Amino acid sequence: MAWEPVFYRLVEALVSQLQPQEHIRLNLVAETSQFTRFNRARVRQSGQVVDGRLTLTLMAGQRTLSQTLPFTGELALDQAMAMATLEELRQELPDLPPDPYQVLPTGGDSSRDRQPGQLLCCEAVVPTVLQPLAGLDAVGFYAGGRLIRAYADSAGQRHWFERNTFTLDYSLFTADGKAIKRMYAGQHWDADEYQQQVTAAREHLAQLAHPAKVMAPGTYRTYLEPAAVADLVTMVGRSGVGAGALRRGSSPLGLLQRGERRLSGQIHLREDFSQGQVPRFNQDGDLAAMTLPVIQAGRLINELVSARSAREYGLASTAAAASEAMRSQVLAGGTLPRENALAALDTGLYVSNLHYLNWSDRPQGYLTGMTRYACFWVANGQIVAPIENLRFDESLYHFWGDNLVNLTQESEWIAQVSTYDHRRLGGTWAPGMLVDAFTYTL
Repeated sequence: MAWEPVFYRLVEALVSQLQPQEHIRLNLVAETSQFTRFNRARVRQSGQVVDGRLTLTLMAGQRTLSQTLPFTGELALDQAMAMATLEELRQELPDLPPDPYQVLPTGGDSSRDRQPGQLLCCEAVVPTVLQPLAGLDAVGFYAGGRLIRAYADSAGQRHWFERNTFTLDYSLFTADGKAIKRMYAGQHWDADEYQQQVTAAREHLAQLAHPAKVMAPGTYRTYLEPAAVADLVTMVGRSGVGAGALRRGSSPLGLLQRGERRLSGQIHLREDFSQGQVPRFNQDGDLAAMTLPVIQAGRLINELVSARSAREYGLASTAAAASEAMRSQVLAGGTLPRENALAALDTGLYVSNLHYLNWSDRPQGYLTGMTRYACFWVANGQIVAPIENLRFDESLYHFWGDNLVNLTQESEWIAQVSTYDHRRLGGTWAPGMLVDAFTYTL
């Protein structure tokens, strides 16, 4: 479907109908996706979705109002709906209070970024995904296809971002209900890489067959796999580095910003768009820098600043999203070869995944959550037994501070797999992490 020319013709039609002092923005989210669900290694649901959502924002008289409508790719239909929506917004806008921090479109950079990728054709998804899982109790969800994000405004900015991507989120179960969770994601399906991942998962599955060890609450030396580390990074990147949160006192990095606490010099966290996983432009059409160091050698050196926060607090914008959450975060690796992780752990807990992650004391940087799936007790560098799930409560100033032993040299791409409302872009590059005295409470 040729959505791009229709989108831009629609923009021009809307701009031509604007009255003096009116401004508009249009944000498009669209996809053509194949979805396949399976359990017990059998297909339970499979189909294709073609969907587009257009958000039209009208600004005038220091007031702003938005409405989302379908985008079909049929110009006549889309134009009729958009014109009717513009008139509705025009009628309702005067009823809103003025916005002192309103951000109007100013024009500037435009961009076009398309990468086709190499995905499985729809007919090949089922046999290709399920064949390596033969004989296993496998549950999972494949989502793949074209994802589009686009932006245009009345000041002349135009951005188009298009990717072919896939995610395969799956779990393997033992006869007594223990599970291993894995993810395979990217823009190019590699059958050998997928087969290697399943083979390694089978080995861990066999280790889960041993009786589970019940651990007492306390502190344990812990190795966290990249999937678990990515969850921690996401929590910090979502609510810790924004200019607004730091000034309102709701950021867990406030202590770091004020110099009251410190992090290990091994921590290097950056926003990095060079991998091309998400668009650099935000909902206002601003283009972010290709890379932005946020935490360098344990020091907070940059905040994410949206255009609105820039106006409110008198700061320079970094073209952050309105939420001021990181969109493409990378936690740099360390010096520990991943193959030596168990030997470096020696005796302690091996944690592959986390569950129910939340802030328990945000100002002090405390996170709580649970271990999940394949987590093990390790003695003398050898996996001994799976463990019963444990709840932890620990501060990032501990596990990223003095208690951080090392990070692995190798990192993994942990992709977003949410499909609520639409398929999400982005994810986290994260290494494994070895920590001393990680606190488990239940």
